Amino acid sequence: MAKWRKKPVVIEADVYKLGMEDAIECIVPAVRAFNKCENSNKCKTCNMMLPVIHTLEGNLVITEGDYIITGIKGERYPCKPDIFHTTYEPVAEVKTLHNQPPRQEDLDSSCGP
Repeated sequence: MAKWRKKPVVIEADVYKLGMEDAIECIVPAVRAFNKCENSNKCKTCNMMLPVIHTLEGNLVITEGDYIITGIKGERYPCKPDIFHTTYEPVAEVKTLHNQPPRQEDLDSSCGP
């Protein structure tokens, strides 16, 4: 099988805090299916309300410590901390004029001698 390397793409991410979710929904543990509940404090079906993010793959549950990533097209999805730290590293922000890509000479000069 051929080997592939992820292209270096800059993303935005923050550790999940209450309020970053798209919804708080009921999940039925036996079938792990989501139900829409009118009362976000308590679900009559299972009493389990969980924060979720709506993704292209469906609703994904967020847990404490997860990173919420915003992708290059504005899509959001959760990522477990161990996967996040294995996959991503901090990026120094490069200031640009009018959202234009930085010039190579600016990048070269910011890297030191």
